[in-house]
Amino acid sequence: MLRLTELRLPLNHADDALRPAIVARLGINDADLTAFTVFKRSYDARKKSAVVLIYTVDCTLANEAAVLTRFSGDPHVRPTPDTSYHFVGHAPVDFFGGERPRPLVIGFGPCGIFAALILAQMGLRPIVLERGKEVRERTKDTWGLWRQSVLNPESNVQFGEGGAGTFSDGKLWSQISDPRHLTRKVLQEFVKAGAPEEILFVSKPHIGTFRLVSMVEKMRADIEALGGEIRFQQRVTDVRIEDGHIRGVTLASGEELRSDHVVLALGHSARDTFTMLHERGVYMEAKPFSIGYRIEHPQGLIDRARFGPNAGNEILGAADYKLVHHASNGRAVYSFCMCPGGTVVAATSEPGRVVTNGMSQYSRNERNANAGIVVGISPQDYRQDGLAEGPVSPLDGMAFQRFWESRAYELGGGNYEAPGQLVGDFIKGRPSTALGSVQPSYKPGVHLTDLAQPGKGSLPDYALAAIREALPAFEKQIKGFSMPDAVLTGVETRTSSPLRITRGKDFQSLNVKGLYPAGEGAGYAGGIMSAGVDGIEVAEALGREMLSALSP
Repeated sequence: MLRLTELRLPLNHADDALRPAIVARLGINDADLTAFTVFKRSYDARKKSAVVLIYTVDCTLANEAAVLTRFSGDPHVRPTPDTSYHFVGHAPVDFFGGERPRPLVIGFGPCGIFAALILAQMGLRPIVLERGKEVRERTKDTWGLWRQSVLNPESNVQFGEGGAGTFSDGKLWSQISDPRHLTRKVLQEFVKAGAPEEILFVSKPHIGTFRLVSMVEKMRADIEALGGEIRFQQRVTDVRIEDGHIRGVTLASGEELRSDHVVLALGHSARDTFTMLHERGVYMEAKPFSIGYRIEHPQGLIDRARFGPNAGNEILGAADYKLVHHASNGRAVYSFCMCPGGTVVAATSEPGRVVTNGMSQYSRNERNANAGIVVGISPQDYRQDGLAEGPVSPLDGMAFQRFWESRAYELGGGNYEAPGQLVGDFIKGRPSTALGSVQPSYKPGVHLTDLAQPGKGSLPDYALAAIREALPAFEKQIKGFSMPDAVLTGVETRTSSPLRITRGKDFQSLNVKGLYPAGEGAGYAGGIMSAGVDGIEVAEALGREMLSALSP
């Protein structure tokens, strides 16, 4: 097959316009184009009045060799690359016939799901240990916080089947380097589990929470059908390490499971597990992350700012944005996890703390757009020992997060309502007392206050100053962004893991052989797609290690 890229057509082109455009671009007869499929479709909206769709298509031609020769040197016409997935090996049926222990996967979010799926497809029959509940039971518990202000610390937005990605926008794109087309494997498995086929070709695919629920259940069933085992409400409280090698884990029930190969797909909020691993000497280090607020605007305002007269077009859908501002105090402020047509959700996993995140359904038809507006911080910012230099404890970032999450709980009224403020009031430094045209979506509710009140601000002073400067600057890119009635809701603290469980090129812990740190919690992913890809790569590394026992 031949791949043709950068094929540009008007937004409202006819349904049958693609074929003649391919024929014209390649300079061939229509009969010579025997078949074609769309590999990717994106858009160029820089000129709002003339939005252009950009296609990448794979073509089957009667005279492919001649066409490739004629377009030799043209980067937009080349052979279609092999995007199929190739397993690193498969275990024989009797592989676990003796005393060989099965591999463990701790955590069943996107990373853990794909690690377990690949291991199962290789015949390695993983046992998955998930501290939370099955996805439908977990959903009920999550609604308990949103609707009744009742938090279950073991079953919430962070913990349970599907991980934090289940209650998100379901974004399925990433900027990671992907020479092996592993993102394609992730997308294909999602389609197999019930996702719409369009995620295979649209430029910014997403699924949304409701669809993710049934998909996660289907993938669980696939893993079990292949010999894997998923055990819910199984919190790991200890690890057994002997002579620098993992030998098993202990559960909260007291049960001990033996294993020489353990994937740590914990997620970024498994704070008790991070502490336990640190106490057991597993090598980890502090890393940068970001803190800030969620901001809400009318979705229509964002659509008009991004698409002009084409706002509301079905192909374009609800508009998103990506913003960054380098503040005068040296801080970078940027938009994070933008959720078109979505809601701000309560995302805490610990009592007495408030955390926000964003979520959208597949339709993205809620009235507001929301995004994190966050400030980058370094380990030096959050170190707890007060020193000016030297190594920072890997656990200091968690202490920092907890402080500001507790402050948000207090400012919100102590009942899981989130502290909020209108953008106009925040910029002018005065408390908000009444909402305007933008109704915040966060449940259990928003308590209006002064997010920057002296001596009791909701973020460090440097973050408050940087965000106050950034909001009017973002107005230059999106007209209406600093509208006075837009709402800020605090706080967003879990943009990524505050630590990294460092691993080597073999994907194993630097000082514990057989332990495979993976995904967001270990500091190696950010979002559903990159976490899924990391799960695949870790499973492959583990599989090679286990299957090496078969070598003569």
